[in-house]
Amino acid sequence: MPTLLLDRNAIKTLIRMSDVINVVEVAFRMCGEGKGKMPAKTYLSVEHGDFRAMPAALPECAGMKWVNVHPQNPSLGLPSIMAILVYNDPETGYPLAIMDATEITAYRTGAAAAIASKYLARRDSHTIGIVGAGFQAHTQILAHAELFSPISINVFDVSKAAADKLMHSLPQFSIRNCSIQEAVASDIVCTLTPSRSPVVKREWIIAGTHINALGADAPGKQELEPSILKEAIVVVDDLKQTSTSGEINVPIQKGSYTIGEVYGTLAELVVGKKKGRMDNRAITIFDSTGIAIEDIAVARLIFEKAQQIGGYPSINLIGT
Repeated sequence: MPTLLLDRNAIKTLIRMSDVINVVEVAFRMCGEGKGKMPAKTYLSVEHGDFRAMPAALPECAGMKWVNVHPQNPSLGLPSIMAILVYNDPETGYPLAIMDATEITAYRTGAAAAIASKYLARRDSHTIGIVGAGFQAHTQILAHAELFSPISINVFDVSKAAADKLMHSLPQFSIRNCSIQEAVASDIVCTLTPSRSPVVKREWIIAGTHINALGADAPGKQELEPSILKEAIVVVDDLKQTSTSGEINVPIQKGSYTIGEVYGTLAELVVGKKKGRMDNRAITIFDSTGIAIEDIAVARLIFEKAQQIGGYPSINLIGT
């Protein structure tokens, strides 16, 4: 049996944000129903970054993503985040596909944040604040545009060139380069920085704001002043992961926030075990570290599309 080989160009031709949002929300529903299996991601730190191993299984699919985060890579002409994914038959363990997961990571991260916004943001939200205009910003905009319309985007980055590049890459959207205070004053705010100290201050947050805190995805990282967490309704993608590597990890270590203050998980909102936004003046936060069930759900989507289309290269890895 051949193993499909899907490079980044192949993934780009097969992936669509609307499809990704659908399968990621179903994955969260399955997880909420106890149908998903997913140990917390494992970190391997090296001098200039880190690697993460992310296995997961959903009904009829399984696999593992191996992803790196090297912040200095853009200066070398490489993405700061790169990934590959091995997609397996859960019945036999056979490797059905090896695929580039860099696009998958970006798309599923955007999808998960937009799904969180669907449950936690005000229904009349129409401005999206982007703090950090790197690769992830692109898919945050694409995903939110699927669920919120019309939207206008306020973007801030310490590099004006990065903000300008984002604007030029998405000419179909209304994108404005602005200060961080103006970006944070949006209805929905997506923080996408590698910061290890708060960059978003409480005084900038207005009543009714929803924040997707996405940049803190490893121990020691944080983007929000802890006082924002204390006042907000906090929802996480995975409690174990976020408590050790998400936005809440540093405040927990310093004793200014506790796991017990977390309202619930996104899976609980999707299956209806917990309610989403109930007060239009509340501040809500989705603390997302990125979880493997999202990747495996998208990998299954990509694999099935590739099978239907045909013509992709393959290799007989096992040699039988």
